Formats: sequence, C-alpha cells, structure tokens
Amino acid sequence: MSAATSDASATRDQVMPIRALIVDDEPLARKRIYDLLRQDKEIEVVGECGSGSAAMELLERDKPDLLFLDIQMPEVDGFDLLDALEGSIPAVIFVTAYDKYALRAFDAQAVDYLLKPFNESRFQQALSRAKEKIRKAGPLVNAELLSLLKDVQSGRKAADRLVIKSGGRVLFLKTTDIDYVEAAGNYLNLFVGKETHLIRETMQSLESRLDPERFLRIHRSTIVNLERIKELQPWFGGEYVVVLRDGRKLTLSRTYRARVQQLLEA
Repeated sequence: MSAATSDASATRDQVMPIRALIVDDEPLARKRIYDLLRQDKEIEVVGECGSGSAAMELLERDKPDLLFLDIQMPEVDGFDLLDALEGSIPAVIFVTAYDKYALRAFDAQAVDYLLKPFNESRFQQALSRAKEKIRKAGPLVNAELLSLLKDVQSGRKAADRLVIKSGGRVLFLKTTDIDYVEAAGNYLNLFVGKETHLIRETMQSLESRLDPERFLRIHRSTIVNLERIKELQPWFGGEYVVVLRDGRKLTLSRTYRARVQQLLEA
C-alpha cells in the first residue's frame, strides 16, 4: 500500500461517524438524548427503542459503537440486556437514577453514566469521554464493562427475570416460574413446567442472581425452587430425595441437607 493510499484510508477512518443506539423506556428521555446527539456531526443515531427485546434485535443487527442505556426498565433492565449480549459490547453510557454506590462504581470505570435529570453540559462530558475511547480503541474490549457489572451486581436485588436466547428468539423468563435447575456440562437446564431451557452459565453465577429466600442449592449440580417442594424422603448414605409437587424427584446431598430442612421448617 502506497503512502497516499494509507493516508486516504486513515482520513476515511477519522471521519467515519460514531453509530449510536438509544435504549430507554421513557419516550421523553429518548427524545432528549436524540435531540442532543443530532447537534453532533460525529454521531449517527442508528435507532432508538424502549424495551430490552427490541434493543437486543437492534444491537445484533446494527452493531452500534455507542449505546445510551437506561438501567431501570420494566421486565428487563439494562444489566440483563448486557448479560445477554454475545461478542463485543459497544461503549455504554448508562442513563440512570441508580443510587450512589452504583454511581461511584461507574465513575471508577472507563464507562460513563448520566444521572436523570441531566443537563447539556454533563451530557457533553459523557459523550466526549465515550468518543475519545471509541476513537482510540475502536470496538471496546469487554473487560472494563464486565468489571463494572460485577461491582454493581454484588449490590443488586435478586433477578426477577432471565434473558434466554433460544432458536433465534429472545425469551424473558420469570425466575418464579422456574421449578429447578440442573447443570449440564458448561450449560444449565432450566426446568419450567413441561418446558426446558438451556443457557450457558455456571451454577455459582446463576445462584448469585436468584432470590436466596426462594431458591436453594440442594446438590452441587441442582438448584430448586423451594415453593415446588412437597416433601423430603430419607435415602441411603445420609442423602434425601426431594419430591416436587408434580412428582419429580431430585437428590438432596448431605452437604446441603441442614439448610434445606431449616428453610422448610421456617
């Protein structure tokens, strides 16, 4: 490649717009961000939407460089949406009314946030930080964002829903509908009535996201919804059989027996 060709290529790269997607369940909040972005010639808004399912489709289709993401949305919050993404995650500016411990976690990372209601000056500050990062690094490495998620998730309430990708569809499953979970190699089987959903996650990770007052580990490879338990039956070697209300039977190992009995008695 000649020097002239190289310079021309570099010039094109420099003027390529940053493609932005806006995700917020409040129409006025989306319009506010859109109106501010329209004034910036370096930004191209590729879409906007108000739900996690719509956002998933747009993220996979349009591959934006920058994502303005509301955290507190009905059904699926911003964290659940990011958890469900595969591959590269775009630069994220959180748009949130989250409490202060989370904001401190955000501020310690290279990913910015906007606290509602925000003024234009604060918006431009966040946008400038994101543009600088994108221009320097191109598509973001996920490590920084995943680190942020771990910091914040440690203080989050239990998940109300799980995002499941199955057969080209995105399902939002209520955790209360889960009967039990079983490990299957690097995957987990979620048993929901007569349906079974396969997800790629560890037992430890999913256990940390489920309500400990409702879900309990009864075996190294099994988590059960306590409301589905009908009775415990003694078995060999100090183990028990957990009988569910629909007749299905699970093994309760000695390691977890005391905790199960304590919760059932309570």
